[in-house]
Amino acid sequence: MTDFTTRPEILGTFGVFTSTHWIASAVGMSILEKGGNAFDAAVAAGFVLQVVEPHLCGPGGDMPAVIYSKKKDKVEVICAQGPAPAGATIEHYTAEGLTLIPGDGLLSTVIPGAFDGWMLMLRDYGTMSVREVLEPAIYYAEHGHPVLERVSNTIKGLAPFFEKEWPTSYATWLPGGAAPEPLSNFRNPVLAETWKRIIAEAEAKSGREEQVEAARDAFYRGFVAEAIDTYLQDAEVMDASGSRHKGVLTADDMANWRATIEAPQTYDYHDWTIAKTPAWGQGPVLLQSLALLKGFDIGAMDPTGPDFVHTVVEAMKLAFADREVYYGDPEFAQVPTEYLLSDNYNNDRRKLIGAEASHELRPGKVPGYDHQHDLTLAMLSEMSGTGTVYEPTMSHLSEKRGDTVHIDVIDRWGNMVSTTPSGGWLQSSPIVPGLGFALNSRAQMFWLKPGLPTSLAPGKRPRTTLTPSLALHEGRPTLAFGTPGGDQQDQWQLPFFLRYVHHKSNLQAAIDMPLFHTSHFPGSFYPRTSSPGEIMVESNIGTEVLDELRRRGHKVTVADPWTVGRLTAARRDKDGLLRAAATPRLMQAYAIGR
Repeated sequence: MTDFTTRPEILGTFGVFTSTHWIASAVGMSILEKGGNAFDAAVAAGFVLQVVEPHLCGPGGDMPAVIYSKKKDKVEVICAQGPAPAGATIEHYTAEGLTLIPGDGLLSTVIPGAFDGWMLMLRDYGTMSVREVLEPAIYYAEHGHPVLERVSNTIKGLAPFFEKEWPTSYATWLPGGAAPEPLSNFRNPVLAETWKRIIAEAEAKSGREEQVEAARDAFYRGFVAEAIDTYLQDAEVMDASGSRHKGVLTADDMANWRATIEAPQTYDYHDWTIAKTPAWGQGPVLLQSLALLKGFDIGAMDPTGPDFVHTVVEAMKLAFADREVYYGDPEFAQVPTEYLLSDNYNNDRRKLIGAEASHELRPGKVPGYDHQHDLTLAMLSEMSGTGTVYEPTMSHLSEKRGDTVHIDVIDRWGNMVSTTPSGGWLQSSPIVPGLGFALNSRAQMFWLKPGLPTSLAPGKRPRTTLTPSLALHEGRPTLAFGTPGGDQQDQWQLPFFLRYVHHKSNLQAAIDMPLFHTSHFPGSFYPRTSSPGEIMVESNIGTEVLDELRRRGHKVTVADPWTVGRLTAARRDKDGLLRAAATPRLMQAYAIGR
């Protein structure tokens, strides 16, 4: 008898599409039905998610993707993470009286990356036109979509702030002075017109690729960049620091930047190879965790038992401690990723995983990086004294905190996309007049302390939390998976992957199992808080497991069942059978396939 799952594992041979919103999944599947490939489908759905989940992503945000192209027979990373503007210097920000970059407003803005990343994916890997991939998003922006309860609550909570401080956002999100009620039909006609104008400028050119390039120019070197530049020249708005600040992003910053295609960072775990973003994202954290866990018999552990939870959490604490010290934009810092993934390093680090929960931040020592190690810990210790970093909070679960979306898609030819678009949330910064969307707040992930891999600098990419995954089984591209969740993204993907690999459950069963994460290390989002030794666990894991975790020294925060994590996943078997699954949590993610 098959184990009960909340939803069926979707099976087919034509194509599968799974994402964090049912409308985006339906749009993605419709693109596959029209003859488009996985890349066309991902692009179209990506723009739709900007409309239907505006509290989680927007046109002014960012987008990393790990992809497999059947034609190129290669796994690659698309980096659509915009870097800091030319005016984003530590000296400028500290002169503004800041010790941390605010989590919202205009100073937290980097170059918007998502649009260029989607257009790069469409040009180099897709088959459809700019019009074909934008029309679904235009439809929902123009004709409306059912507002998620979380969107409604977020807008209602911010209404007084928007009215007083961000009037352009008030006009967009509270048309007529009222926030949209849950499941009411909501429109963003200004955004629809922005995309229509991009299509018009694209179609002034002939040829598919030429039209894609014209669309990129319209956004980064045309009317969109001009509107952003004009607004930022005068705008001075309130942010989380409690003061009003002007931004530093300019049209020149946007004109001189383009998304890139890079090699992934990979790690071999048993007969799987996992591909992630390089260390400008947090992706290698999952790889480091696997390098540590390779020395344990994970398959012998109960996948919902205390040994499994304890061992995985303790490994993640060590990996995330290294993230704080060593990760950053590889174009600006030497990141010792190969050393951090080496057997010798992890054989020593593994000895730190004991029977008791650690309450210390314990980054490893990498030869030649002593100063960087000590400087990071000294800064964190100094922040601890102000209560800014080591302050217990679960604010990352609040509805006012921006989050993320995720897409996994595999087509009948075997092309695969795993992508985690984010940023440009409705609560991140004011709506840019005439465009219908907000800018991002990704710069909050930089430190204003010089000398660190993640110190603020012009042209540097922030160390993003966005971390899609693509895994090869015995060298064959097989599995695309991911989740929204900021610092929790790799923490939720890791138990999913381990359970799937070691316990042979289907995708849906692995997603349905109770989830957990730790807030032990400094968060990536303002105000950079952490709670040493704390873990959050869904209550349906059972009281005996929760009690045993407490006995081992974990500070356990119990979450309601079905409230932690938003995983989706898709797989292609060796014989061509396709599979997909989506989390039942929050009741909006959906997998479709045939």
